[in-house]
Amino acid sequence: MTAPVQNTPQPVSLTLIPPSPVTDQILLDIRVGVRNGEIPSRVYEVAVFLDHEEPGNCLHHERIEVAGQQSAGLKLRWPTAGHEGIHTVIAVVACGDEIHRTCRPLRILPSTTRSTGMIGGAWAGIYHWSESEGRHWNPDLKMMSEEHWRELVRGMHEVGIDIINIQEIFRNEEYAGKHMIEEEGYKGKAFYPSALYPGRMPISVADPLEAIFDEADKLAMYVLPGIGMYAWFDYTPASLEWHLKVADEIWARYGHHSSFYGWKISEEGPGGLGWGGGDLEQERQYLVDFFRQFGAHVRRLAPDKPVMVARNTYGMRGAEDTYRELLKHLDILCPFCFHRMPADDMTGEAAAAMLQSLCDESGAHLWMDMEVFLFEKGDDTGDSLVPRPFDEVKSDLLRFPNFEKILCYQYPGLMTHPDASVKLGGPAAVGLYQDYSTYLKG
Repeated sequence: MTAPVQNTPQPVSLTLIPPSPVTDQILLDIRVGVRNGEIPSRVYEVAVFLDHEEPGNCLHHERIEVAGQQSAGLKLRWPTAGHEGIHTVIAVVACGDEIHRTCRPLRILPSTTRSTGMIGGAWAGIYHWSESEGRHWNPDLKMMSEEHWRELVRGMHEVGIDIINIQEIFRNEEYAGKHMIEEEGYKGKAFYPSALYPGRMPISVADPLEAIFDEADKLAMYVLPGIGMYAWFDYTPASLEWHLKVADEIWARYGHHSSFYGWKISEEGPGGLGWGGGDLEQERQYLVDFFRQFGAHVRRLAPDKPVMVARNTYGMRGAEDTYRELLKHLDILCPFCFHRMPADDMTGEAAAAMLQSLCDESGAHLWMDMEVFLFEKGDDTGDSLVPRPFDEVKSDLLRFPNFEKILCYQYPGLMTHPDASVKLGGPAAVGLYQDYSTYLKG
């Protein structure tokens, strides 16, 4: 089994939710994390500035006490209205003669809506979970080298797809209520050199996560590692325990990277917030308890890093009260399937409005997981994914203007830089990339 790795995160970190670029129609969530590496408790003076470290540019000042060997943080909401242009958000943290500074770029676009009308990030599956759906690119993904992964990250950055949402860091094709993990042990396979579990995915590169994080550092991009897969839709106490252990290991291995943006839970699930096992109220309670405890745990590791999950939009009616409880413990909700509605007598626009209202109540962020694929009819092994025509992608970008950040599913195999050494998804994926690049220029 691989030996544990322990890297030391930076003493001060700064996170913007959503990250740049944003429009002048949102409340920007600014968070600062402070880590006290000393034994005794220490008091820190924390100040947040816009562009210059001058009294007139101070957005917030606060004194916080951080226990020995612990982390703490602060957060503020700042309206972007009236601040169109290129800016820098600066965090200055002082304790005695010790001063730390960190900053993040911020481009604010003039707009009449929350949305920038651009794809700000994308899912990145290291190997697609379905052999049939990933038929057009899985064989090439399996052979990707470290340099190929770095090249893929650079291709994303070239068109402003700067948030990399790693689909999952373990593969385990089990489903909630239908597995024997607690009795037989976890048999999933890791995409990185895990010291927790011996199984490894049969891919060429030993640690694609390190290549992705490191290249993203160089380009000032953002990475959310997908903590999963324990089992699809599974939020039971056993699943929570597994996720806490994996989160600790991922933070120890990769938390020092400046591109480490936050945490994404991979198990996903239906919009009704259950998984169809029979006891809907119990399933919903498991879900709320999971995020309450997971969020509290990772905030002790990194107070400024958000927690995100994606759900589909089906069956949401009747789940409003559970959403209100869930969103108290969730930073970013990133749902999908809007363009496939109406369902349950609800259009995609109505679903987006309902979720935005619920997120506004709780202070959570609503992002969109936009689908850039269609299903190509396959043989008896199942359908495969192919790039969606750009006119339909553009329609979604303009049709749903309330999302402060739009991510897409997914980049590998559905969008490919024309100069990529490995053209995942072939000419159709290159075509979608080129069409989107042309749209940006226009």
